[in-house]
Amino acid sequence: MARFRRRTCIILLLFILFICSIMMALKTLRPDRAGFGDPFGLGLLPELQQRTVLLDSKQNSLNRAQGDTVTRASNLHSIAVNTMKASMSSVRKLEEELSSPNYNFHIFYYTWYGNPQFDGKYIHWNHPLLPHWDPKIANNYPKGRHNPPEDIGANFYPELGSYSSKDPTVIEAHMKQMRSASTGNECVIVLSWYPPGMADENGEPTDDLVPIVLDYAHKYNLKVTFHIEPYKDRDDRSMYHNVKYIIDKYGSHPAFYRHKTSTGRLLPMFYVYDSYVTIPEIWANLLTVSGSQSIRNTPYDALFIALLVEERHKHDIHRSGFDGMYTYFATNGFSYGSSHHNWASLKAFCDSNNLMFIPSVGPGYIDTSIRPWNNHNTRNRVNGKYYETAFSAALLVRPEIISITSFNEWHEGTQIEKAVPKRTGQVVYLDYKPHKPNVYLELTQKWSEKYRKEQEQWLM
Repeated sequence: MARFRRRTCIILLLFILFICSIMMALKTLRPDRAGFGDPFGLGLLPELQQRTVLLDSKQNSLNRAQGDTVTRASNLHSIAVNTMKASMSSVRKLEEELSSPNYNFHIFYYTWYGNPQFDGKYIHWNHPLLPHWDPKIANNYPKGRHNPPEDIGANFYPELGSYSSKDPTVIEAHMKQMRSASTGNECVIVLSWYPPGMADENGEPTDDLVPIVLDYAHKYNLKVTFHIEPYKDRDDRSMYHNVKYIIDKYGSHPAFYRHKTSTGRLLPMFYVYDSYVTIPEIWANLLTVSGSQSIRNTPYDALFIALLVEERHKHDIHRSGFDGMYTYFATNGFSYGSSHHNWASLKAFCDSNNLMFIPSVGPGYIDTSIRPWNNHNTRNRVNGKYYETAFSAALLVRPEIISITSFNEWHEGTQIEKAVPKRTGQVVYLDYKPHKPNVYLELTQKWSEKYRKEQEQWLM
């Protein structure tokens, strides 16, 4: 009997010592003692919590059998559990801080596609074959237009088929794809936009789609900004009117993008395509403080980003009062702005003139489905290597924002949207083989994470 008592006391003593050792271990693993984001300390906590719960169950059984001595051990265990809860709360707080999004990836997006089911006819998928400006060259190439759904105005074929941009399931699928393509640096959708009632020469008005794009973007934690196209009679007055329209109508939506400037201001951002078509003096009326139509220091002030094609445009952009420049084209070597080796000098110019430089990267370029004479501007994707080379060139200049041309500009073959192999009659579409249809989304995610990590180093 005495031997049994001694054995029981030894077991109880060992159990109490074990509980104390757990408390000491928890104390050393508290997040406020570990380095920020320490994978060792933070990673072990859930496992330790599970062990503590198991100990809790065993201890309840021993309480019933052993009395007051074990009750003291229970009090020690309660302290351990409370410590664990406090630690887990700290972990959750750290996770929230780590996951706060940086909206530094901007993706050009088009809602100009239509099909009979939603639009009564095909729009843009039936794009005409554009003739060369030289009649002698034009005569050597076919004419006419494409005939969907088997024959579309693109060299690749979308996984979603010849879809309509009005189809809510398509918009949601696009938002899911763009959401999957970002890690740490969340996507901003740069939405191609014409004023109400206006469209490009091959399309129809799309302003009525903006609310549904905003709603689905918000659902997937994306933001939306506007890519203002060169609509008819675009000048300082009409731009003021249209910027006011956009901000008044869409500016209160939670998905409406505002960029935080170095001074702490939150301002809308507008990309202005083919901005060089309008002379700097007209832009200065809108974009400089002394301009006759000045939008500066008004409720409609914003960041305006001009398209740079030729080198001389950088001086015009500065004179015009723009806040920055982007390069758009996914064709390395096609223009001064789209040539990767010029990005360092452009970034230096922007830095010295308080401008933003936003390089545009793309997966490749091919538009021979609508410009059959334009083979010389084709840029082979090289199974994703062209895209990665562009990202690498962009990161070298340490830009605040990187833009991607494009999510779904199928006519020019710059899309990162999912594409599938397809052969119809005499038409054989290009595809992403040997990779899967989502390869360019995965590459975007890879470089998004790399960009985020490098940005952290730049700021150190």
